Amino acid sequence: MNILIVYWHPEPASFNAAMLRTASRVLTAQGHEVQISDLNELTFNPVSGRHNFTTTANPEYFKQQDEEAHAARHDGFAEDIDIERQKLAWCHLLIFQFPLWWSGMPAIMKGWVDRVFTCQHDDDTQYPCDAAPFREKRAMLSLTTGGPESLYLAGGPLGTMSDILHPIHRGMLALAGFQVLAPFVAYQPACLCEHGRIALLEQYARRLRGLEQEAAIPFPAICD
Repeated sequence: MNILIVYWHPEPASFNAAMLRTASRVLTAQGHEVQISDLNELTFNPVSGRHNFTTTANPEYFKQQDEEAHAARHDGFAEDIDIERQKLAWCHLLIFQFPLWWSGMPAIMKGWVDRVFTCQHDDDTQYPCDAAPFREKRAMLSLTTGGPESLYLAGGPLGTMSDILHPIHRGMLALAGFQVLAPFVAYQPACLCEHGRIALLEQYARRLRGLEQEAAIPFPAICD
């Protein structure tokens, strides 16, 4: 299986970095091919605009989806986007590794999605539905929190983790066609002792070893 890990954390000694190293080691040992997009190392620009493209569909009015569809037909994506699109086309499984910030992805990672999840239809079919480009692929979120698990329970101050991640799972990944696996959440690793962090990494390693057998979250169909 080809696996792309999109990773961001500004600190190389972070627990997120340890999770990234664990995933790369475990998945490679399982015989999978792994590529990593380290957005910090890439100094990835998260801001969309005409610089996403080397072609122009409409010079008078910028509509990103129209420009994406035009670029897909005319090989018109900027080099930084084209490199990431090729990685995405190559992978069977996409893993996002990140710290949960303000109940969502950090801005740079959301910007990666904004720029790389491009509209790819080649006719008048409207995206998503039948044109959803990633419907043969799977995706999983792997993340850390700054607060304890008790903050993310039903009736708790932040709501359930399922509720928090729903816009990413449903409105981003499933909308684009991905089969979405349950997330792996490392709650408040900064407050764990060394043995606790090691145990959490071992738990993550066990989860990774069984990914091929996992069923996707059963979301309702977006389009009939």
